[in-house]
Amino acid sequence: MCGIVGYIGYREAYPIVIKGLKRLEYRGYDSAGILLYDGKNLKVSKTKGKVIDLEEKSSNEITTNGTIGMGHTRWATHGIPNDANSHPHLSNSGELSIIHNGIIENYGPLKEELINRGYTFSSDTDSEVLINIIEDVQKKYKLKLGKAVQVALNQVVGAYAICVFDSKKPNEIIVARLGSPLAIGVGEGEFFIASDASPFLEYTSNAIYLEDEEMAIVRLHKPLKIRKIKDDSLVAPYVQELKMNLEQIEKGGFDHFMLKEIYEQANVIKDTYRGRLHADKGMIQMAGIEDNLDKFLYAERIIIIACGTSWHAGLVAEYIIEEYARIPVEVEYASEFRYRNPIITNKDVIIAISQSGETADTLAAIKLAKENGAFVFGVCNVVGSSISRETHAGAYTHAGPEIGVASTKAFTTQITVLTMIALRLAQAKGTMSATDFQKNLQELQLIPEKVQETLALTEVIAKEIAAIYKDVPNCLYLGRGYNFPVALEGALKLKEISYIHAEGYPAAEMKHGPIALIDEKMPVVVIAPKQAHYDKVVSNIQEIKSRSGKIIAIVTKGDTQVKELADHYIEIPETLDAFSPLLTTIPLQLLSYHIAVMRDCNVDQPRNLAKSVTVE
Repeated sequence: MCGIVGYIGYREAYPIVIKGLKRLEYRGYDSAGILLYDGKNLKVSKTKGKVIDLEEKSSNEITTNGTIGMGHTRWATHGIPNDANSHPHLSNSGELSIIHNGIIENYGPLKEELINRGYTFSSDTDSEVLINIIEDVQKKYKLKLGKAVQVALNQVVGAYAICVFDSKKPNEIIVARLGSPLAIGVGEGEFFIASDASPFLEYTSNAIYLEDEEMAIVRLHKPLKIRKIKDDSLVAPYVQELKMNLEQIEKGGFDHFMLKEIYEQANVIKDTYRGRLHADKGMIQMAGIEDNLDKFLYAERIIIIACGTSWHAGLVAEYIIEEYARIPVEVEYASEFRYRNPIITNKDVIIAISQSGETADTLAAIKLAKENGAFVFGVCNVVGSSISRETHAGAYTHAGPEIGVASTKAFTTQITVLTMIALRLAQAKGTMSATDFQKNLQELQLIPEKVQETLALTEVIAKEIAAIYKDVPNCLYLGRGYNFPVALEGALKLKEISYIHAEGYPAAEMKHGPIALIDEKMPVVVIAPKQAHYDKVVSNIQEIKSRSGKIIAIVTKGDTQVKELADHYIEIPETLDAFSPLLTTIPLQLLSYHIAVMRDCNVDQPRNLAKSVTVE
């Protein structure tokens, strides 16, 4: 959840670390800190608040610079957000320092043992316990820092990506990972360390991604050494060429990353199906599916595991895979799946969905599924991420970096990938006629154009509706069929970024309880495209109207019936029922965005949230 940055080389470290922290702030923004070493002095500055607060504070506290530095932006796990709990943390001697992303589950007994041996602590964090365990091991056994880190990590239980620095040996930084991502940028005579590659894009295009239970000694003027934490065996470094560029992680003239990412959806959906969808040839070609087609065709069921927005994308996939390919599908929260002793066999296919590819619960569920013999297919956005490495096969969404904490383009690109999978399986199984298959391919190819049209139709109206309802305390979202998951996603977006309580329901379930909430103060967003279930949704709208509820309807362009009933409506272009979530979600994203802006909320960094959930 936290963001970590490190640098060792010949440049001034301070601007590199500060800039890197700003790019990683989507991972956590409760507090931030920085450490610099100038060859003689170790300087630390840290504070509650955002990186901009750290920048202001550190400019007064750090009067020297150096070519070695580490920084951290925090999402609190152990200890409230305050200066003391901010990273970096120092050992009792003041010689060792650490930045840590993750959670040490057995920190309690370890801390108690250290206290009994005379150690003191200035924070409530598990990270300060870890750096003192490392120091204790180092002194007790008279070990070099790298070996001391290795021995200490074999004593802890949990997840971590860490950087450890020893002021007595200032030519190296020790890094290690288990369950939390860590990338090392390799330059000419310099190394960059970060939670992802964004902090060092302008300096190098070469990166090494540590695997779980690996550590590295990052040392000036010497080759990088990577070892297994468990058995100390050497690992050959694998250098990847980065495909990201700076333009992708800048706002590009938009006020917020979220708005930029909403408007990118037409292009990234096209990027997602480019090279895979060939409407002119009547085919879908996805290497991960083609190479494992029999696994899917002979599966007794498909289990989709995901969290948050990805779970909603999985629900859409359940509808489309079952309808098109006639394979039973179950959709599970990854966090519940791994703890309820699920029945998994080698006849199951697991599809794991995650934007970051680092979601801790989803990773744990993948490992459980593999242990039970299931075939695991990953759908994620980040090349080289843990999920892409842990799964047997998979498909990338090609959404590009998503910086806004509230997912937008991740949702639509995940649905695009899952739709192509459903269509390919339907073709292979013969559950869809060649005519219908071709019709679906042609329509899917038109979706980016229709997303662009939706944005043009929606922006002004969403802003006008937002101004009317920005101060409501509650909101309901209703949808049926393919658009029930969109109702859930729309409600989640409103909760995440505007802090208005919202709930999504299947429209028919309203009369089984939620209708008790309807009065003239309750806005109800109804997703009512003119396809399947239309007449039933119209009946639900009439039930709301008869109880004085305020109706905001998402309708197909040219609709007249729902328009007459609704207090407000937003039009979308017509498309196939199965593809409607790719369009109906757009106005809900914009509505949430404008409400949040009008409420002076931090759209890109909502309180208490972080982009990549790498702890349970």
